[in-house]
Amino acid sequence: MSAEHPQKTQSFGAWLSLHWLKVFLVIYGLWVFTPFFAPMFMNLGWTGTGRAIYFVYSFFCHQLPERSFFSFGEKSMYSLGEIQSAWQNTANPMILRQFIGNETMGWKVAWSDRMVSFYTSVWFFAALWYPFRNKVKTLSWRGFALLLLPMVLDGGTHMISDLAGIGNGFRDTNAWLAALTNSAFSPTFYAGDALGSFNSIMRFISGLLAGLAIVWLAFPYIFQTQVYNRQLDELNYAKAIEQIKNQNPNPSGR
Repeated sequence: MSAEHPQKTQSFGAWLSLHWLKVFLVIYGLWVFTPFFAPMFMNLGWTGTGRAIYFVYSFFCHQLPERSFFSFGEKSMYSLGEIQSAWQNTANPMILRQFIGNETMGWKVAWSDRMVSFYTSVWFFAALWYPFRNKVKTLSWRGFALLLLPMVLDGGTHMISDLAGIGNGFRDTNAWLAALTNSAFSPTFYAGDALGSFNSIMRFISGLLAGLAIVWLAFPYIFQTQVYNRQLDELNYAKAIEQIKNQNPNPSGR
């Protein structure tokens, strides 16, 4: 009788070890890009689906309209004054965030501009990292902290500023920055959240750097772990074959 060899079947864990990044890009991609469909659904008249997306993602993002992108309207972003005129004259963020848009102004994306930068950058940096996975070294914890620092500072100062009411805090006027730079830029750069303003630029940059930090630190570790697991599986399989050979020194059975 010939020796029976163990059949090498690919378990789900082994398959996931080989295709984990593809799985991540698909599942995480659905999560990240679904908010961009909310304004599309509202524009098509599928208001139930659109509002469902706004509702679900409201638990993960403040969705303040003056800090969000709009689609299918006159502008890509609107000032706080324009939002208050169209919605309610309030500085209460809990009321402001309820405004999702209208047929004239268009409909907001269900992510704020910072979350657009942060969440999408994780997806894009992950896809960009993979072709260079064997060359890119893991980011140090110090580097990770430095890349996260802009978001901590910018997000933290925004949070403190908003305690005075939306539109009334020191980050709404950025008078401190105008004084530091001797008002070298236009007033629209310092005040408000419009696209191209200091606040808008800082939210974009800080989100981008935070996304880079997460991918650069975590993904090399994940990759190394998956490589180790595959090597361990191969070693265990080779040992099993060797044991069978040792138990059956005469494969022909004679």
